[in-house]
Amino acid sequence: MVFGIKIMSDKSRRRHIAKAITWRIVGTLDTMVLAWIISGNPITGLKIGLAEVTTKMILYYFHERIWFRTQVVNPNTRHLIKTITWRILGTIDTIILAWVISGDPMIGLKIGLVEVLTKMVLYYFHERIWYKFDYGLEQRKS
Repeated sequence: MVFGIKIMSDKSRRRHIAKAITWRIVGTLDTMVLAWIISGNPITGLKIGLAEVTTKMILYYFHERIWFRTQVVNPNTRHLIKTITWRILGTIDTIILAWVISGDPMIGLKIGLVEVLTKMVLYYFHERIWYKFDYGLEQRKS
C-alpha cells in the first residue's frame, strides 16, 4: 500500500510507461518550441526535441520506479517533490543536449533555465491529471 493506493506490479509498470509517454509528448513539444525561440532556428529546436525523446523516456521511467517505492503519503506534497526532483534531472539533460546539438553552451543554459519554469508547471498538472485516473492501479482508496 503506497499513500492509500494498492498497486499491482505489472499494472503499475504499464501505468509508468503510459505516464512516461504522455509526459514525453508534452515535454518534447515544450522543448522544441522553446529551443526554436531561443536558438532562432526551427531545425535546432526539432533536433533538441527529438534527441530528448529517448533520454527523457528512459530517465522518466526510472524516476517513476524510484518514486513508486517512496512512502510520501500526502498527494500534494508527493506531486510537488516529484516535480522538483524530475525538473532537476530533466534540466541537466536538456542543458547538455542543447549545448551539444547547438554547439553553444549559452543556448543550452538559456533553454534549461526557461524550461525550469514551463516544465515545472506542465509536470505538476500532468501529475494531477494522472492522479485522477485509475489506469494501472488495482484499487484506489477514496
